[in-house]
Amino acid sequence: MADAPGSDDPKGWKPATQAVRGGLMRSQHGEISEAIFLTSGYAYDSAEQAEARMAGKEPGFVYSRYGSPTAEMLQQRLALIEGAEACRVTGSGMGAISSAILAPLKAGDRVVAATALFGSCRWIIANQMPKFGIETTFVDGADLAAWAREIGKGCKLVLIESPANPLLDGVDIPAVARLCKQAGALLVVDNVFATPVLQRPLELGADVVAYSATKHMDGQGRVLAGAILASEKLMTEVYDPWLRHMGPACSPFNAWVVLKGLETMQLRVEAQSRIAATLADLVAEHPAVRAVRYPHRPDHPHYEIHKKQMKSGGTLLAMSLKGGQDAAFRFLNGLRIADICNNLGDTKTLACHPSTTTHRALSDAEQAAMGLDRSWVRVSVGLEDVDDLAADFSGALNAL
Repeated sequence: MADAPGSDDPKGWKPATQAVRGGLMRSQHGEISEAIFLTSGYAYDSAEQAEARMAGKEPGFVYSRYGSPTAEMLQQRLALIEGAEACRVTGSGMGAISSAILAPLKAGDRVVAATALFGSCRWIIANQMPKFGIETTFVDGADLAAWAREIGKGCKLVLIESPANPLLDGVDIPAVARLCKQAGALLVVDNVFATPVLQRPLELGADVVAYSATKHMDGQGRVLAGAILASEKLMTEVYDPWLRHMGPACSPFNAWVVLKGLETMQLRVEAQSRIAATLADLVAEHPAVRAVRYPHRPDHPHYEIHKKQMKSGGTLLAMSLKGGQDAAFRFLNGLRIADICNNLGDTKTLACHPSTTTHRALSDAEQAAMGLDRSWVRVSVGLEDVDDLAADFSGALNAL
C-alpha cells in the first residue's frame, strides 16, 4: 500500500512541523535557513505602486516599522502554532502586552484584571491607565464570584495571566471567558509561562493572547521580542493602527532569532518541564522550605485549574524559604550552577527574588495582595542535567 501523500496545508500539520516550516518564504536563492531582510525601507517600481501599497490596495512591504519579510515569517509561524487567525510581533514582551491592553481602550472605559500579574503589567493598570481616565479594578484570579461581580458591573477589557508571575497562580480561562462574552468584554491572556506548547488560550475562549517571545520562543537568552495573536478583524481594526503609529516594531534580526528558536521550542519546553517537576518534588521535601508552588503538584492551591488547562506543569516553580529574605538571598548566593537572573524560559536555569527584582515596583501591600512576600524565590528551570541541578539546589538549601 502506498504511503498517503503529505498535506501541503500548514494548518493541517502537527505543531512540531508548523514550528519548523510554518510561514517559510524562500527567496530566489532557495535558502534552507530563513533569510534576514535587514532593511528599514523598500523601493517601489513606480509612484503609483507606492501609493497603492501605502493605501493597502496592493500587497507588499513599505517600511520595517510596519513589517518586514522576516517578521512576516515569524508572524505566520506563531499564528499556526497558536491556532490564531493573525499575529503581530513587537520589539519586546512589554511592547506586546502594553499594546494588547491599551490599543482597545479610551477614556471612560473600565478594566478588570487579576491581582497576580507580572510587575510591569500591574504597574500599567494601577498607575498609567487611571491617568488616561480608565477605571481599573483587581480581583483574586481564582475567585469566580469576584470575576462575575466585577465583570458584571461592565468593563471593556479583562487581563489575566495563568500561570501568573511569580507564584504560578491559576485562572479558570474558560469560566472567565464566558463572563467576558456575556458582558461584551475583551479577554486578553498573558500566556508566557505556559507557552503555546502547554496551553492555548484562544481555544479556551480568550480573544487575545500576548507573549514575551524573549522567553521560551527564543529561549536561549539572546534577543527581546513580543507577540500579539487575535482574530484578523481585531488585528486589522484595533491593533494595526496602534502598532504602526506607536512603533513597537520587532527588528528583522530579532525576528529571525526567534524563528530559529521556535524550531526547538517544543523539545525544550517538554524537557524543561520534566526537570522542573523533579526539582519541585525535591525542594518540597527539604526542611528549609516552607512551601513550593508548581502547577501540576497536587499541593498547588490552583492545581485543578492548571491540570485542566495545561498539558504539563511547565518550566517554572516558586519556593518560600522559612528564613525570609535573608534565607532567600543566602540560597541564591549559594547556587553554583544556576544563575541569579530575572529572565526566564532560558536553556540555563535562572533564579531570582521577585520582591526585589521583577515585582520591586509594587508596594509591600500590593505584593501581599498577590500572596508574595520576601521569602519567595522564583526558579526558571533550564536544560542542565537533572542530577547536577538537584545537587546544586540541595547544596544551597543545606547551607541555610
